[in-house]
Amino acid sequence: MDAKFLQAVEKTLGFEGGYANDPADPGGETNFGISARAYPHLNIKALTKQAAIEIYYRDYWQALGCDMITDPAVAGGVFDMAVNAGPVAAVRLLQRTLNRIGPDGLAEDGKLGIKSLEAANEFPQPALLAAELKLSRIAYYVDLAIKKGMGRFLAGWVRRALA
Repeated sequence: MDAKFLQAVEKTLGFEGGYANDPADPGGETNFGISARAYPHLNIKALTKQAAIEIYYRDYWQALGCDMITDPAVAGGVFDMAVNAGPVAAVRLLQRTLNRIGPDGLAEDGKLGIKSLEAANEFPQPALLAAELKLSRIAYYVDLAIKKGMGRFLAGWVRRALA
């Protein structure tokens, strides 16, 4: 596990916290952000932080391709969004952001392929891309709060996106 991942996962874990089973949360029973819905074979209540980190590394960071995004802030933003809203939504948001602020033409298919990676890694101002990605996340969360009636979570999601 590289330093870029460890920095990103510590930030994410700070927002995910420990065990929760909030009936209003569509994630359902979770521990360190790992949900029973996504991992029905795991004893979520007994999940350790280290086991959660290993799942995040294997099933999110590497599987999604965050390890191939050169800028730590962009990689961390995509990773955190994937943990919070799902991998496909996270990559679509990155693609939509890149299409909005750079030369458009990326398919918004939720797959971090060669073209999307090149667009992210070759963007001339990585700090601007990271900032725009934060704004895109906030817009996504506002839309989710309105359409799904999940306004109670909005303030936390916005804090998370801005971190």
